[in-house]
Amino acid sequence: MPVIYLIRHGQTDWNATERLQGQADTPLNDKGRAQAKRNGAVLRGLLGNPSAFDYVSSPLLRTRHTMEIVRGQLGLPPDGYKTDPRVMEINFGRWQGSTWDELRAQDAAVMEARFADPWNTVAPGEGGESFAMVQARALQWFDGVSRDSIVVTHGGIHRVICAKLQNLPGNEAAQMKVRQDRILVIDAERKVSWV
Repeated sequence: MPVIYLIRHGQTDWNATERLQGQADTPLNDKGRAQAKRNGAVLRGLLGNPSAFDYVSSPLLRTRHTMEIVRGQLGLPPDGYKTDPRVMEINFGRWQGSTWDELRAQDAAVMEARFADPWNTVAPGEGGESFAMVQARALQWFDGVSRDSIVVTHGGIHRVICAKLQNLPGNEAAQMKVRQDRILVIDAERKVSWV
């Protein structure tokens, strides 16, 4: 099985203010660019031949920018990667752009139901998804990976893949913290570790 280095995009201003980004296209901030550089430097120390890897990013701006910074740290041209919509963040529908506190103030009953079952609750509005739905599309991508890969994606994708590989209950996986200054390594035996 191939080895996969899964990187969460660097911080954005929406991350810093705890706004739900989902599939909204938000740019990295200074801290996010520094996190991407850190992750690229870590990979530079781990990889023998960076050009032997497949490079895949979510098509969103924050992941593509992170990928380009990582590739720069590896001495590779910034644009030598593919995008795949299956590794895009969960679509939070009309919740995107709001904080959880703002949503609780608007509709406490809906938020109570969502926090009781975050894995299966579908975000309201056009394109809204649940983590279960995201897992289905992410695993379709994951099961097709055939080469050692560097992948820049989102916290939601980390959560659904870890749920599968570590047999985590869905609601536990949905609440898992995913740092932006660490890399999730999935080895050839499908064991996970962080660097």
